[in-house]
Amino acid sequence: MRDCRRFAFAGSLLASGLLTGCVWKSDYEALQTQNRQLQQQVASQQAQISRLAGAIKYTVNSDLLFAPGSWQMSEQGKQIIAKMASQLAPTQQNKLVVNGYTDNAPIGAALRRQGVTSNEVLSQKRADAVMQFLISQGVRPELVSAHGYGEADPVASNSTAAGRAQNRRVELTLAATGG
Repeated sequence: MRDCRRFAFAGSLLASGLLTGCVWKSDYEALQTQNRQLQQQVASQQAQISRLAGAIKYTVNSDLLFAPGSWQMSEQGKQIIAKMASQLAPTQQNKLVVNGYTDNAPIGAALRRQGVTSNEVLSQKRADAVMQFLISQGVRPELVSAHGYGEADPVASNSTAAGRAQNRRVELTLAATGG
């Protein structure tokens, strides 16, 4: 039985309310199950989903995705992003922006030897790594972009270890069509 519904899965990437269309009832129910699984995944990790005007933002602590001082994704990071990609890729119609952020700690000698001269460069490399991994998992390349902002736009004080950890993050924003 075909069931036309407006997707309104509050609180997850698929809950953006941005996807509209007719779907098979079984497909709709499968997406609801995936939504619940993503919410459980987010609850068990240092990640959060925010609903924005016309977009959904999924924030993941960079420490879950990368080893300190690296932009190569960890196996755990790949698993986190692969789960999200598996839910997004089959029905993706909206632009996905990957934004990388760091704390304000200076770049160390090891990173400098690898050509990373600033937190902005490190955050760009991390955002690019997540974007490329998303593409490898089926996300449409023409609908994804990456930007690194370094230590700009902190969400917590950089004066404590906990605050610096919050500032090291990757934000994935799914925008409305044309957004």
